Order: sequence, then C-alpha cells, then structure tokens
Amino acid sequence: MSTTRQQPPGDLGRESEGAGDGADAASPGPVGRRWRTLPLRQVSGIVPTARDFARQALHDWGWLPASSADRRAAAEDVLLVVSELVTNACLHAEGPEELRIACTSKVLRVEVVDGGAGQPAPRTPHRAGRPGGHGMFIVQRLCLDWGVQRVPGEPGKTVWAELAAPA
Repeated sequence: MSTTRQQPPGDLGRESEGAGDGADAASPGPVGRRWRTLPLRQVSGIVPTARDFARQALHDWGWLPASSADRRAAAEDVLLVVSELVTNACLHAEGPEELRIACTSKVLRVEVVDGGAGQPAPRTPHRAGRPGGHGMFIVQRLCLDWGVQRVPGEPGKTVWAELAAPA
C-alpha cells in the first residue's frame, strides 16, 4: 500500500452535471467516473453527515441496497473508510473541508480535504487491544491503495483511498 503516491494535478477535476443539489459532478478524466462532493466546513455532526452522504451516493450508484453479502460488505467498507478519514481530519488536521467520492465500474475513490500539515500513517506497531490509533490501519487493510496529495505552496492536503467496486 502506498502512502506517498501522488495523483497528477487535475487528474480528478470535476465539472457540474447540471440539475440536482450541486453534489453531483463528473470528471473530464477517466471515462465513466462519477463524482459527489460535500463541503464540510462548519457542519455539525460531521462524521454522521459524511456517512449519510456516502450512503446516498452508494444508493444512487447501485451499490445499495446490496444484492449479495459481498456487495453489502463492499458498501460497509466504503462507509467505514469515509468515517475513518473524516474522523482523522477532525482529530489531527483542524477538521475536514470537503469530502469527495468518485466511482467507476472498477474502483471507488474517497478523498478528504483538510487544512492540516500532518502526514497520516498507520501506527506501528499496531496494537489491536489498545484504544485509538486504528484509523489508518483500517484504511490500509480495506483499500487497494491510499495516499496523500499536496499542492506545492498551498496549506493542507487531500487524503485519498481507493476501494474495489463489487463484482
């Protein structure tokens, strides 16, 4: 699992798709990528709001309601990763600014933008019996890949994670 791989700037840019609540967006990048974006500045109940937003996106994209145990597990993994990344931004990075979720037929990508300077990393050694410190370990275990994207000269970062779409 990579924690340093950078995505090219503009690779995941979004354009408005038109009607709706403004949360839908499409990328000019990979064909078939669908985006959802949720501003999180000054939102109360950030983690439940982020999970509800992700759950609605999964419903709209046909991941939910799940037709099999594997599909249900894939959706639950996405919701857990969203919770962990948003919680980490709350605890370690001055709070999240934005949640982005993108979906193709093969991969779902979660991005959390924050203003923090820190570098997320799984705690090593991981101590399963101790409270706290499990967030990035969970992300690392559930995801195909994850990392941090920074824009030179600008504060903050985007922490991203990619999960396999259910078969």
